[in-house]
Amino acid sequence: MMAVNWGGLICVVFFYIIILAIGLYASKKTKGTSSTDEVMLAGRNIGLLLGVFTMTGSTFSVILDIDTTPAIIVSACIAMSYTLFGGLYSVAYTDVVQMICIFFGLWLSVPFTFTNEHVSSIVETSSTWLGTWDNRYAGIWCDYTLLLLLGGLPWQEYFQRVLSAKSARNAQILSFAGSMGCLFMTIPPCLIGIVAASTNWTATDYRQEIKDSNIVLPLALQYLTPQVVSIIGLGAICAAVMSSADSTILSASCMFARNIYKGLIRHNATEKEIVWMMRFSIIIFGSIATILAITINSIYGLYYLCSDFVYVILFPQLVSVFYIDFTNTYGSFFAYTIGLILRLGGGEPLLNLKPFIEYPYFDDGEQLFPFRTFSMLISFTTLLLVSRLFQYLFIRKILDKKWDVFKCVVNIQHTEEEQLKMKCKRVAAV
Repeated sequence: MMAVNWGGLICVVFFYIIILAIGLYASKKTKGTSSTDEVMLAGRNIGLLLGVFTMTGSTFSVILDIDTTPAIIVSACIAMSYTLFGGLYSVAYTDVVQMICIFFGLWLSVPFTFTNEHVSSIVETSSTWLGTWDNRYAGIWCDYTLLLLLGGLPWQEYFQRVLSAKSARNAQILSFAGSMGCLFMTIPPCLIGIVAASTNWTATDYRQEIKDSNIVLPLALQYLTPQVVSIIGLGAICAAVMSSADSTILSASCMFARNIYKGLIRHNATEKEIVWMMRFSIIIFGSIATILAITINSIYGLYYLCSDFVYVILFPQLVSVFYIDFTNTYGSFFAYTIGLILRLGGGEPLLNLKPFIEYPYFDDGEQLFPFRTFSMLISFTTLLLVSRLFQYLFIRKILDKKWDVFKCVVNIQHTEEEQLKMKCKRVAAV
């Protein structure tokens, strides 16, 4: 057992103090306000440069040689602290520092990993890291490709940034610039992964082959770069983790406060009440996320699974909201339910869920059919057909108006603002 890496630990503590200070400083912009736009969307006043920056677990035990549990708890508490007080302002401002750390730390590490004496030429080892194409898995690869292309679009984190932009033009620019930034930042991890596959790990101080792919990056930083560089790389990973954590916690809390609490539980909730519910939710969701990070072996797998479900269930809903006028809550409900059943029917190893639907080309417990895309398309079709059906039934008065329980076709409830506008029009007409 190695001694605690005190130099690295001090640098990480210093990094956390800086992030916390910036987050709390940014929270001053929301001080004394009870506006949900100010807290959730930064007053719709996020500048273009700041917007571009903000669009874009196991490391501690490897590099610092300390237990991961207290490290996870401390990281979560810091992320929750500035998110709790500053909302999107704090998340956006800290994202800038975090992105700079990620960019500098990872790119700095690349040349040192390539020039390590235990790393073979990546050209000679291409058969190891490049992989091979197997037609048997063509359907699965198509599934993953579409999932990556379309599964990230309905994420709340993305739309929270879009809605916080000063103008529609800025929202478009930061979306495209952010996507290019994300693509550019995938290069260092890919290169380090290639180096790791080309390394004779038994000859390094690690003295064994890597069995857990989740710790490839921290192992490469620890054993293939000088200590100073590994500490800087650690800062980059910490920044990436915290950047994802605060954004996810904030988006989940905002959705609960707006869509669940106000939308379903208290329709007449005030702005101040919604803000306080959002802050309470940050504590709850942050605590749940911390427990998951401690107990689940692969947080990456969990994140990927979320993207999987978003693609299957929410992507059809997003498209219909923007481009198809006649869709309604009835279609949405049935589409959501059917999509979820079809997706779960394919099984999920991460949840230890065995398939209860055998799609075509099912082979020895393995789904070779692109069942995720199939589930998404069936969900989309259901959304359109059921929406049109209920629209026809209510408008043709085949079903009485009172049965429009979701109040989205003929029994529509207007907001207080809309009711006031209609009342003013009636008064003006009289």
